Amino acid sequence: MIELRPFASLGGGRFGWLETRHHFSFADYRDPERMHWGRLRVWNDDVIAPGTGFDPHPHRDMEIITYVREGAISHEDSLGNAGRTVAGDVQVMSAGTGIRHAEYNRENVPTRLFQIWIVPDRPGGAPAWGTKPFPKGDRAGRFVTLASGLGGDADALPIRAAARGLGATLKAGQQAEHRLAGGHAYLVPATGAVEVNGIAAAAGDGLAIEGESVLHVRAAEDAELVLVETM
Repeated sequence: MIELRPFASLGGGRFGWLETRHHFSFADYRDPERMHWGRLRVWNDDVIAPGTGFDPHPHRDMEIITYVREGAISHEDSLGNAGRTVAGDVQVMSAGTGIRHAEYNRENVPTRLFQIWIVPDRPGGAPAWGTKPFPKGDRAGRFVTLASGLGGDADALPIRAAARGLGATLKAGQQAEHRLAGGHAYLVPATGAVEVNGIAAAAGDGLAIEGESVLHVRAAEDAELVLVETM
């Protein structure tokens, strides 16, 4: 089963400094049919204006993956971590027992990113943060694991959930295949247009996937893809 969730159907809005779309219920957007997808709780598509950002705020008991699509995001937190994650790279934060952090666009262009929240396997644990480059050339024509809490994904950023986040880039007409480990999956084209098991999706659309063993992806246009699967 694959359910297409068009970008135009998503919640969210414009707030001057922030344009945001919510694939799942978040903040003032409430849809009882879109509360979560397996362990995947939040998938926000954010555009942050230059010189603005999210002031310090708390999180706990959540695994948070930030995938930067354009520009860069600068992170600061209550553990003393600070870093800048640029387009194509990924940062993760395990909120654990509690952490405060801020995220700012200190660039002179808008920053576009996906922020993805996954429910951890168990509550608690010491909070942690990390970032890592993932060159797009390394995932040309194939899915590469970016963040994972599953065995065998040693090159990925660690999260504390039975889940993984993956990325791929495809040229128009190119195809890629990904065998799912089970559970739920959610795929969003960051750019371009694709067909996934015969279902067409454009940039920003969500594909909620359940009960499929293999994803066959064909790019109708040059495309950049992000996929999350949860067990």
